[in-house]
Amino acid sequence: MTTRREQRLAQTFVALSDTLVDDFDVLDFLTLLAERATALLEVTAAGVILSDQRGGWHPTAASSEDAHLLQLLATQTHEGPCQDSITTAAPVTSYDLSAEHARWPTFTEAAVAAGFRTAAAVPMRLRRQTIGALTLLDTTPTAMDTDSIQLGQALADQATVGILHHRALRREETLSEQLQATLHHRVVIEQAKGILAEAGNLSMHQAFQLLREHARVHGHHLTDLAHSLTTRTTRPGELLDSQPNPSTGIQE
Repeated sequence: MTTRREQRLAQTFVALSDTLVDDFDVLDFLTLLAERATALLEVTAAGVILSDQRGGWHPTAASSEDAHLLQLLATQTHEGPCQDSITTAAPVTSYDLSAEHARWPTFTEAAVAAGFRTAAAVPMRLRRQTIGALTLLDTTPTAMDTDSIQLGQALADQATVGILHHRALRREETLSEQLQATLHHRVVIEQAKGILAEAGNLSMHQAFQLLREHARVHGHHLTDLAHSLTTRTTRPGELLDSQPNPSTGIQE
């Protein structure tokens, strides 16, 4: 009999393959990747770093909008398991972050301060092209086993194929332009989160979940809704009144 975890795994791969829709949103897609990786691999948090195709790397999506997690992901634009995974195009793991100061001084200090004990990163790659990496973080000292790393790599691979497939279907848009737009959208999302958080006395994570859920329920593009909030075309109250308790779990 198929287990609940196997059902979720199958649903996740289906979701990561669904990039043919007209309103495909890369940011929402990568957030889904981080959320599902966290649940399926039973780790505390996950995040995605993407290349801007100009030599830079940027935190793009996370399993939570917690400020400490986003700050930690930002340190990986310079050092950490994510950067090493990108450089080697192979998985990188650390089973004891407290012993990694010489290897990743800035990342290790931030990770340990945030309560994380172990970390792993898998590249988002297709053949010789690496566009980013998926980072897995856990607060327990239990090592991530080989099967978990392989599953994490499979999820990252599927997401990479989805992004590049979408790009192939939009020949007029280069990968560089697509990823650059995604990074710009991240800035707009941050601004919209701040507006909602202030208006509704919400945490940044709650504000993001409300924004995302409202976009899905009403058939809006996530970044379009965020932009309408920052330009005051949409009032925060419209979201707060319609969905006062944003969902934070994985949909069954």
